[in-house]
Order: sequence, then C-alpha cells, then structure tokens
Amino acid sequence: MKYLVGKKIGMTQIFDEEGTVTPVSVIEVEPNVVVQKKTIESDGYNAIQVATGEVKERKLNKPKKGHFDKAGVDYRRHLSEFRTDDVENYNLGDEIKVDIFEVAEHVDVIGTSKGKGTAGMIKRHNFSRGRETHGSKLHRTAGGMGAASYPGKVFKNHRMAGKMGNERVTVQNLEIVRIDTDKNLILVKGAIPGPKKGTVRIKSTVKVTK
Repeated sequence: MKYLVGKKIGMTQIFDEEGTVTPVSVIEVEPNVVVQKKTIESDGYNAIQVATGEVKERKLNKPKKGHFDKAGVDYRRHLSEFRTDDVENYNLGDEIKVDIFEVAEHVDVIGTSKGKGTAGMIKRHNFSRGRETHGSKLHRTAGGMGAASYPGKVFKNHRMAGKMGNERVTVQNLEIVRIDTDKNLILVKGAIPGPKKGTVRIKSTVKVTK
C-alpha cells in the first residue's frame, strides 16, 4: 500500500502531443516523515505514522512536541497513518516522497469536502420545488413528510434540510497524469474533494478498473 499526505493546490489543464486537453488536479506533496512504527505486538496492528507540513514550535502542545522529540524529527503540522505489512522496511526519520508513485498509476484521493453551511432540500437533495401559481404557498419548503396517523412520526435519516458539505469524501480510481519530483507535485486526472490548500491523502486504489 502506497500512501502520501499532500495539499490541494487547485485545478488546471494540460495538453498532450496530439493536442488533447486533460483536466487535472494539482497536489503538492512535501516529504512525509516517518515518526512512529506500530506493530501487532505493541499496538495490535501494523501501521506507519507519518508527519508533514512545517509548523512553528510555539503552535504545538507538549504531547505533540514530546512525540516528535522521541522520534528525533522536526516538528510538523499534520499526523496521519496507514496500515502496511512492511513496517520493518521503514525507519524513524525516513522521508517518503512523490517518486513512490508512477505515471499512469491509479490512486484514491481522500479529503474533506467544502462546507456549504445549512442548505434546503432543493440544493441539498435535488428535490423539486413547488408550483409558483394558482395560489400555492409551497415553493421551496419541505411539504408533507409522508407520516399520517400511522406511523405518526418522521423516520430517522429522512432527507431534510441541514448541514451540507464538510464531510470526508473519497474519489476512487484517479489516474496520475504527471509527476514533478523537483517541485513535489502530483497531477491526477479529474477533480478531488476539498478547497484549495486543503489536506488530502493519496493512496493506492482499491478498485482497479480494467
């Protein structure tokens, strides 16, 4: 399992030799530093914990400082971990860079979608609006919930107005179009979740399209 933590820069488009345009998302991946190794004997599972993103010492609390001091690495902003059976192949302080992936390889990208605040059912669930004429006063409201004397309640998880966005989203099976090892950039085909400068996680895809 290959795994990296990066930052979404934005979207652009690139052209191949035949002039075909490809929309791509640009991800900046600073070197991920190994700060902890977890094994079945000590933690119950095998995993590698990595850190990325520069941060000033005054912005860290004492537990995090001690965690980095114990590993003997510089202070970082983000901590993340991924499961792997090759724990012994990693050492504390090792840097994992963009060159672990290859062009044309497929990956899954995980991020937090943009928060859109409280939204109604038309925007949130694509409901149809009510009629505008003939005295109707039902335009963008909920209307009937389908509960009369029986069952006499609104069922749990009924689609209604509420918070929209700001959720963990995984976009699967994206193709890597280009890798820039000098600038630590990965360009993947298509859109990825989250705003610009948002943290994203890139890992080997679990569903390979034939």
